[in-house]
Amino acid sequence: MANSNLNQAKEAKKDEFYTQLSDIENELRHYRSHFQGKTVLCNCDDPYESNFFKYFALNFNALGLKKLIATCYNGSPVQGNELMIDFGNFSYEPKKIAYKVEISEVNDSNGDGVINLTDVQYLIKNKNNVLSLLKENGDFRSNECIELLKQSDIVVTNPPFSLFREYVAQLIEYGKKFLIIGHQNAITYKEIFPLIMNNKLWLGYGFKGGAAHFVSPYDDVASANDHKKGMIRVSGVHWFTNLEIKKRHEELVLYSKYNDSEYPRYDNYDAINVNKTNEIPMDYDGVMGVPITFLDKYNPEQFEIIGNEILLDIPKGRGYINGKRMYSRIFIRKKTVEIQ
Repeated sequence: MANSNLNQAKEAKKDEFYTQLSDIENELRHYRSHFQGKTVLCNCDDPYESNFFKYFALNFNALGLKKLIATCYNGSPVQGNELMIDFGNFSYEPKKIAYKVEISEVNDSNGDGVINLTDVQYLIKNKNNVLSLLKENGDFRSNECIELLKQSDIVVTNPPFSLFREYVAQLIEYGKKFLIIGHQNAITYKEIFPLIMNNKLWLGYGFKGGAAHFVSPYDDVASANDHKKGMIRVSGVHWFTNLEIKKRHEELVLYSKYNDSEYPRYDNYDAINVNKTNEIPMDYDGVMGVPITFLDKYNPEQFEIIGNEILLDIPKGRGYINGKRMYSRIFIRKKTVEIQ
């Protein structure tokens, strides 16, 4: 998708994207050990449509969950029918209500030997108090949803990109573990980058090719070979988390050697420029400016993040080489490994 569509959606505060189940499965397989005995909250997820809810409901027993909570915002623009939820005796206009689903068990209701959507549907329709209306609008900032957040251990969802700063700030304020989707531009936000630098937030395993297709009400302008009917292609998306993963501790193998001509110094900051993460020199111990994509390979035991242009108050707001303005950089330094 062209980023112009994403920007227009953000400006209009209409950035509701529903994640594919396959993308959720591909990422969540790396985190399964974190969920035993935990309460999971999906607070930007209409169970009627959300594949996050579907994933955790279908894997409730396999993950050993204690409870699953999902809340629906009453302004959702996406009309779905995956779960065919029966709301009982009260009438409503589709997508005009806010409600929650809260389950603490998922059993094989029809005796076919597997847990599937039929069992989840049965649970929602036949168990008292599993589904209930919310008095407020279902916004994650509402008092009701904050109380649900307090009850949860791990939050997993795709929050609105336009509210990403505020959403993460709330998770940090309440000390929650999380796995959420956001755009790579969020890395540079003054509210987000310090969290990354101080190892309070990091990137997950990610989407193939750094792009993903989402179910969305917005027009898609993806090229023919990338187009999927009824979906929108968004480039530069990432998983953001504070759950420990193996990837975060894998050492980046360095092959290149430092020389003055290939690693010029900035005019306005005492550091060398590195164009690609795989070109970080093995034999240079000073400060280096690397692309923001470095964070996908960042190992806090191998590298120290010094800051970015904003935090370091670099003159002109960006590194310059021979008078030429460079792309945004993260400034790092290799850590010294003590030999025992």
